Amino acid sequence: MRKELLPGEQVIVVTRRQPRMLILPVLVFILVPAIAAYLAAWITKGGVKGFIPLVTAAWTPWLLLACLLLATWALLGYTVPRVLKWRSVRYFLTNRRIIARFGMLRRSDWQVPLAAIRNVGVHQSILQRVLRSGNISLDTGHDAALVMADVPEAATFRAFVLDAIGELPDGGDFGEWQLREGGGDER
Repeated sequence: MRKELLPGEQVIVVTRRQPRMLILPVLVFILVPAIAAYLAAWITKGGVKGFIPLVTAAWTPWLLLACLLLATWALLGYTVPRVLKWRSVRYFLTNRRIIARFGMLRRSDWQVPLAAIRNVGVHQSILQRVLRSGNISLDTGHDAALVMADVPEAATFRAFVLDAIGELPDGGDFGEWQLREGGGDER
């Protein structure tokens, strides 16, 4: 991010989405290996034979492999994508603009100059209020407001945005920098 700053631009805050979306993936990450280890021990000790009499000792390696594959599938198919999705969203507040970056391999972003923001709203559900996060909407005077979802410490982030807007120079003189339509990169 430092390379993409404009002359005189400073980063105020960098944040990610609220990590509450990681609660279930973390539980799965902890419980699935524990359950898989318990089932592997149960299979090895012959617990399957007592439960299903048709299963012989020759089935043990195949049942262990199936247990291992199911645990791996649960971890790689459920936990990893959700962690990567959370990790792929970042919000930057500088003294001139707000930048939201999405994605890891295929990256997209949008940028809003602070001078274009007319209203900053915070919307919170009950759970978000308990966790002190919220959705911040930026009204720029166009048809749709831009929304930053699940920002941690939403009220503090809003105060930072309002302070940065208040410290903008009068007249909107930002040198060579302009808002580019479509939210593309600056250079």
